[in-house]
Amino acid sequence: MAAACARTLGKVGWCLLESPGARRSGTVSYLLGKGNANGSRRAFGTGGTGVRSKLLSSVRGGGGKVLGCAFLLGGGLGLYRTAAFSVQQHLAEEEEETTVSGGGLKLTLYQYKTCPFCSKVRAFLDYYGLPYQIVEVNPVMRQEIKWSAYRKVPILMVNGDVQLNDSSVIISALRTYSINKEKSMSEIVRSYPEVKFVNERGKEVTEYNNKYWLMLSEDETEMIYPEKGMQKEEMKWREWADSWLVHLISPNVYRTTGEALASFDYIVREGKFGTFEGFFAKYVGAAAMFFISKRLKSRHNLQDDVRQDLYKAVNDWVAAVGKQRRFMGGDHPNLADLAVFGVLRVMEGLQAFDDMMDNTKVEHWYRRMERATLNHQGRN
Repeated sequence: MAAACARTLGKVGWCLLESPGARRSGTVSYLLGKGNANGSRRAFGTGGTGVRSKLLSSVRGGGGKVLGCAFLLGGGLGLYRTAAFSVQQHLAEEEEETTVSGGGLKLTLYQYKTCPFCSKVRAFLDYYGLPYQIVEVNPVMRQEIKWSAYRKVPILMVNGDVQLNDSSVIISALRTYSINKEKSMSEIVRSYPEVKFVNERGKEVTEYNNKYWLMLSEDETEMIYPEKGMQKEEMKWREWADSWLVHLISPNVYRTTGEALASFDYIVREGKFGTFEGFFAKYVGAAAMFFISKRLKSRHNLQDDVRQDLYKAVNDWVAAVGKQRRFMGGDHPNLADLAVFGVLRVMEGLQAFDDMMDNTKVEHWYRRMERATLNHQGRN
């Protein structure tokens, strides 16, 4: 969430400054909510008229450039604080030993804290009790991963020389390594070849073959999946978490202007912003993501009330787990459990999370997953 927000602040700011339309009220009026696809004339605000009236007056007074500067300033100030906080966190964690007990692996995770894909990886590492070092990546400049041709997160570095990209590849490769003692991590990674193609929007996309497969022998597969259909079920729901569930997060946490502000209030608190910096990061970022969430809703064909899509998805998951199992993996979480838990966890503390708990049947499963990851139950 925070990654997309920060990049958007910069892009929107430059767009406002460079576009000829920024000198006219039309472009800025659209950004302020005066001309969306449904003809709505709701302007974003804080519930009071002070901030909204100041923004509108700046627009009417030829304030396209002013608003553009506000976006850039807000993004810049926010990123400065994020970078400073990340450096402090990085230095503190460097002091910890990061070698996996018995496995001989040194793991470094490059992430955005509120990214659901990164949260999936952390859920896996925590459940299996694998020590790892975190490097928080600046979501706009991404200087922390400038050494990598792959410019997204999560990235997991293994022993400083093997790079794992894509959350599902990371999880599959590490799980394979923990079971198959005959292959090195370098050999395992070659089983997940990179494929590049241009999607329907004309954007080059990188995907990975086999990313939901564990590269095991027949005997090892039977040991991990003793019952017929267990492997296919796990793979199906891991793919579902990536291709559907994750796309419900942003439209729900930025569903309304109030929820967008609450989400950015959370982001500001996590980043330890000062009062002035937090104001720009919160209000300008919330406005940008409110409009982006509407575009995402249209792209993924969600209902007008996106909560209903979230509720249905979560209840579908609970129904798939069933009443007879503690987890989809049975008595212990499998990789699908960890993936779904990791995605849903990024909404904790927000209204969307509370609504999900109140209006679905997910709570008992979710609390069991919390305990399992907190206590590193997969270590045994």
